[in-house]
Amino acid sequence: MRVQEIWKNQINNMEGNKHNNNNNNNNISIAAAGTKSPLKKIIAVASIAAGVQFGWALQLSLLTPYVQLLGIPHKWAAFIWLCGPISGMIVQPIVGYQSDRCRSRFGRRRPFIAGGAAFVVLAVLLIGFAADLGHLFGDHIGAAPRSGPPRPKIRAITIFVVGFWVLDVANNMLQGPCRAFLADLADGHARTTRTANSFYSFFMAVGNVLGYLAGSITHLYKILPFTRSRACDAYCANLKTCFFIAVILLITVTTIALTTVHDKPLLTTSEPSLETEGGGGGGGVVFGEIAGAFRELKRPMWVLLIVTCLNWVAWFPFLLFDTDWMGREVYGGKVGEGSNNLYALGVRAGSLGLMLNSIVLGFMSLGVEFLGRRMGGAKRLWGVVNFVLAICLGLTVLITKLAGKERSHRGGGVHAMPSTGIRASALTLFSVLGIPLAITYSIPFAMASIFSSSSGAGQGLSLGVLNLAIVVPQMVVSILSGPWDALFGGGNLPAFVVGAIAAAMSGILALTMLPSPPPDVPTVKKTSTIGLSA
Repeated sequence: MRVQEIWKNQINNMEGNKHNNNNNNNNISIAAAGTKSPLKKIIAVASIAAGVQFGWALQLSLLTPYVQLLGIPHKWAAFIWLCGPISGMIVQPIVGYQSDRCRSRFGRRRPFIAGGAAFVVLAVLLIGFAADLGHLFGDHIGAAPRSGPPRPKIRAITIFVVGFWVLDVANNMLQGPCRAFLADLADGHARTTRTANSFYSFFMAVGNVLGYLAGSITHLYKILPFTRSRACDAYCANLKTCFFIAVILLITVTTIALTTVHDKPLLTTSEPSLETEGGGGGGGVVFGEIAGAFRELKRPMWVLLIVTCLNWVAWFPFLLFDTDWMGREVYGGKVGEGSNNLYALGVRAGSLGLMLNSIVLGFMSLGVEFLGRRMGGAKRLWGVVNFVLAICLGLTVLITKLAGKERSHRGGGVHAMPSTGIRASALTLFSVLGIPLAITYSIPFAMASIFSSSSGAGQGLSLGVLNLAIVVPQMVVSILSGPWDALFGGGNLPAFVVGAIAAAMSGILALTMLPSPPPDVPTVKKTSTIGLSA
């Protein structure tokens, strides 16, 4: 049966039963509320993003320098970040598909959110104690070489990588169902969907601010003195302490959300197509559903995926190496020269810049709906801020060249920090980037939810499909950025320049090809995945 015929039958059934409480036996219904959910419920679920993003902020600001301290060279450090996109490509579509069809008495989304939070706790313990466990299992502890990178700590690196994989799998278990839960609560209302995703973006900013603030405090580990050990210096102990705080925050917000917001189970009174279309829910069925969803994609969703893909090609080089850029190119430091060298000072300054970025991100997130209306629509706002992103990434080259020129005139002593003007320019750049980041964290996901609601697709699976447009560019950046940068001397600028070009292309496509979302009206929803046509 064609999609249009299914929609027509659904609407006719609804009209015929408008004043009748009896369910039509041929109608597949889900337990989403029939009216828009109260705002406080949306805020409670969206607040989980603060706990998730606290951990992500620590990853983005501290882990790239940390893995280099474990002995992984800079050009290979990017490969560590392959964990995220690979797990996102596999885990999030499967979790999304299964959460669309979960019949647990606790609801469709809550079991996956609770499971994801539990795995985050396990992963944080592995990452935080990687150096200690590595030493326990035989890693040598000694002074770093006078020149060159630190000696690799093989066992610590292995434990760290395992923990990193578990953390990324857990984050994907959390984020996909959380966004799908928000879409369920919005119940197909386009404006409410955009507002819910804006709140999610806002709480991501809150988590970022807390994470980057924690990462920028030099002696935070003193509140938990046991974190410092023979195998774990002050920098490592700070990282460990930050992760302990992240776990406490995540458990708190997740518990509040899961105990105060009811996630109604999937009704099982009349669901014949779940068995015929969904099968047993195995991995082959899941990816078969994804392939089917791609076959049904119409032009609006394809353009959304392409714009999203280019947008993240632009973002990932900076998100992965922003603090490393501050330590290497802006401050002129080197990895492994002590906790008070220029590189460490630059990393802490980068954490401060990311905190300022997140403050702007938070305020901008609350204004996305207003600015979208003032600028003539969400797609126009997205297109314009992509050009802002391109300009900012291009300015990293200018700031780097000015900092290098300054060092060549002043000398490269230990205390030859960049001038106030250079530091202010870099921090301003971090702050301005909070504007396009707020749009990236909200509008694409809201559009995907709106398009999928219009077509009757499951929210979990449709957001999993959108996630592929995010993880694929992350894989490309992770694989190519290290060798690409090495071709030009080992710095971060070549990848930033590629990002600037991708951002400009994304902006052009958003303005010229991306269609506007459908009008703000409730839509008929069903559990069977027909496709993502708009």
